[in-house]
Amino acid sequence: MASLAQLIAEDKPIAEIAAYLDALSFADCKTETHALNRNQQRKLFQMAAKSPALTFEDLTPSSVPPRTEIIHHGRNTLPLPGAFRNFEKRMCRPETGGQRAFGYNEGVSRALIGPGYFVAVPTAGHEGWPERGPIVVDYFQVPQEAVVEGWPKVVENNVGLQVLVYNKTRDFMRKVSGRVSIGAAYKVEKALDHYFVLVRE
Repeated sequence: MASLAQLIAEDKPIAEIAAYLDALSFADCKTETHALNRNQQRKLFQMAAKSPALTFEDLTPSSVPPRTEIIHHGRNTLPLPGAFRNFEKRMCRPETGGQRAFGYNEGVSRALIGPGYFVAVPTAGHEGWPERGPIVVDYFQVPQEAVVEGWPKVVENNVGLQVLVYNKTRDFMRKVSGRVSIGAAYKVEKALDHYFVLVRE
């Protein structure tokens, strides 16, 4: 029986991978995507260059009211203990609309390093960015408007221990399937060769 890892290893078309993931239950999709190692995530990110463009409808569907939490369950490739590689990117659409999304990172590390707030924006208009992905999760920016009630206090990423992880960082995002996306991390303009896969709840 096929698996996501096998489809990646066999260089199957990204459309076939998307169809496979879309046919899985949320739990099975999360299990398979979160089992990918760094090499597999790197390859999937490269394969996703041929996907349809990721949109804000994929990240924060318009069927969900503004300032309503949408959870993306993530697994990154950082050299950390397993529990620290699992996280959630929690996002919402801003009250004032526009092509953007607000969000922060939830996980066991938040109490130590902070929430890592970001604003997701289109990459269009920035030289060299669109080929990395159509949407960038930008930690240079934090929400300047109201976010979801109950979220942590919004703080800049250049204070506290957040400097070590989120400061001067951007994650470039590509679509894999209807609810799965994948990102590549950059520090300023340097690719870090670390990736993360997200599954929208």
